[in-house]
Amino acid sequence: MDEAEARARLDVPRETLTRLEAFAALLRAENERQNLVSAASLDQLWSRHIFDSAQLVRLAPTDAASWLDLGAGAGFPGLIVAAITPIRMTLVEARKLRADFLAGAAEVLGLCDRVEILCAKAEQLPPRAFDVISARAFAPLERLLTLGSRFSTDKTVWILPKGRNAKTELAEVESSWQGDFRLEPSLTDADARIIVATGVRRRKRGKGAR
Repeated sequence: MDEAEARARLDVPRETLTRLEAFAALLRAENERQNLVSAASLDQLWSRHIFDSAQLVRLAPTDAASWLDLGAGAGFPGLIVAAITPIRMTLVEARKLRADFLAGAAEVLGLCDRVEILCAKAEQLPPRAFDVISARAFAPLERLLTLGSRFSTDKTVWILPKGRNAKTELAEVESSWQGDFRLEPSLTDADARIIVATGVRRRKRGKGAR
């Protein structure tokens, strides 16, 4: 997918596209100060980052009202999802410099009224339920499930882009986690998969546990 196709497939109002262009310009400028994304991927910013993030919306419940993005980094996927949907987004990013960037980016995107940025480690935050939990290029699946479980209910939908390692990572947690897990194809990489799960909970251990 080239950059023109990625922009076209976003299928958003012109005003939203203009704001995304401003966000892209901000990210390119900030990337010279801190490594938000790899320099090699800047030429494919729309396909590898923006549209790659936007595609996750199709996997979320249409009535979802709250979304948690762990390890928000440069705002992928959290800021992009918030830019193209009316959802309330919470971004968790432990690094202050990146959290500061996220705050500026949320302002550029016109999202300050419904984007919450928490500069903290996920394990330091109090439990709280979200309709959707996502994380992109943040941590191995086992650690993601451990960190995110305090924000999850039986109805929470987990949407985790895991690239070409998705099947392997899923197999590695089968003995310790249970729920309804499935692999969805990525629209930006034919070999990549997105883990989508509900009812996620740690398997019980001890007498009588399976």
